[in-house]
Parts: sequence; C-alpha cells; structure tokens
Amino acid sequence: MSATPFLKMHGLGNDFVVLDARAHALALPPERRRLIADRRRGVGCDQLIVLEPPTDRDADVFMRIYNPDGSEAGACGNATRCVASVVMDERGDDHVTVQTIAGLLESQKTGTGDNGLPVISVDMGPARLDWREIPVREACDTNHLPVGAGPLQDPVGTSMGNPHATFFVADADAIPLAELGPALEHDRLFPERANIGVAQVLAPGRLRLRVWERGAGITLACGSGACAAVVAASRRGLVPRRADVVLDGGTLTIEWMRDNHVMMTGGVALAFKGELDRSLLA
Repeated sequence: MSATPFLKMHGLGNDFVVLDARAHALALPPERRRLIADRRRGVGCDQLIVLEPPTDRDADVFMRIYNPDGSEAGACGNATRCVASVVMDERGDDHVTVQTIAGLLESQKTGTGDNGLPVISVDMGPARLDWREIPVREACDTNHLPVGAGPLQDPVGTSMGNPHATFFVADADAIPLAELGPALEHDRLFPERANIGVAQVLAPGRLRLRVWERGAGITLACGSGACAAVVAASRRGLVPRRADVVLDGGTLTIEWMRDNHVMMTGGVALAFKGELDRSLLA
C-alpha cells in the first residue's frame, strides 16, 4: 500500500484531516479513524473528512464525517466550507453542492477575507425543531428541553442534521464546559447524544458561543452549533434572525431564512498537505 495524501484544513480553528476516496475507496474502520485523529499518534483533528463520489446526481461530492472517537457525524458546517473550497478550486467554479448523510448543502464563494482567505457561504438546510427530529426521547417543548446540569438549565433543542442543545447564560466563558459537557452529551434525553452549546448574548445581533461537540469535545469553532445557537436565540426573542456568532476561533455570520433554511458564512484555510504513513492505514 502506497502512502495516502491528505489535506489539513480548518475553519476558524475547527480542524480537519481531509482524505480523497473518490477514485479509490479507503478502508477506515473505527480504530483507524481514531488513530488518524489522534494528535499524538496520528495527524490530529477535530473531525476526519473523507471525500467520496456523490450518490445524488445534483451533488458534486459526497462528504463523510468521522468524529475523533470513530463515530460518524451527520453534519459539520466548517468542514462543509473546507470541502466546498477544495472542489471549487478543482472545478474553477464559485458554486458547488456537497452531499452528506444529512442531505445536500449548497455552497457559494462570496469573497475574500481581510486575511486573504476565501469566504464561503453554505446553506445548511432547514432547522428541525420537532422533538422527534432532533431527536429527544420523549415529547416535549423543544424551546425548553427538560434537561440540565449545574448552571446549565432550560436549553433549546435544534437539529441541523445533528442534535444540539443550546443553553443561554450570562457569561459563557465562566461555564466549566469540560466538566458539564460529557454528562449532558450522554444524557438519557438524547438517544443519539447531543452537541452542547453555551451561548451568551453580547449585543443585538451578536452572540458568544462555546460548544462541547458530540464525539469530539470542546472545539475552537462549531458551524452547526453556531447555526443552532442563532435559531435558538431567535426562537427565544434574544437576537434577530441574522447574527454574528463569536467562537474561540473567530466569527461566523448566521442567518435563519424565512424558508427555515440556515445560511452560514465564514472563512476557510489550508494549513498544510501531507501523506499518511502506511502504518496508519494498516
């Protein structure tokens, strides 16, 4: 087996190892996914991304997403922007459609940031608000989920192709998210576990957000979490339907459209290219 090339990319510090399996399939059982994602024994990443041939004729690429614990994820907004940027460069086009197990994501290059990096907008699809769609274990008002731990109480439930619980607090940075996140992620209310967001309203149209990502832990930025936070805050009447979300790695602009779709806009970057040693795939 020859060495396998990869890209190391990130969106606001939310980092990914991107493998291309469009021409040749890659055998990636959970233990290999975990090894590649390991920051000491592998390359290290928040998610492992594998490009595959699309199964939908309207899509340009299929994006498969794996968490560092080896589980498969349904959605990742920052990874979608990174993959869209790769395919745009290949095709010489400013518009591509990325297919995921959660659906088709329309992506558009909208400009260049002050740092010279491309800015990509992604239609993350509709916000799903019904308790069965998130999903949660029992019928309830998803604007007030019956779950909490310590200072985190009364969250809003949203699915952006993956489950989110967004808690609103006075000071997001004061919350011990590393302590509270694991238990909330695995709470019995969430049969598929959940991403745990801690949001603070900074100003009209501006949120501060930290996220404990399902299967990954705390990351510098979570795109789907930012989408869920704006939808949740708008449902509560805390921000308008368009808002900037300040994450540890930077700022995303999110708009909850009137057709219920959620648009996410932010920058992407290629950190470096490399090759996986054969031992990582053996």
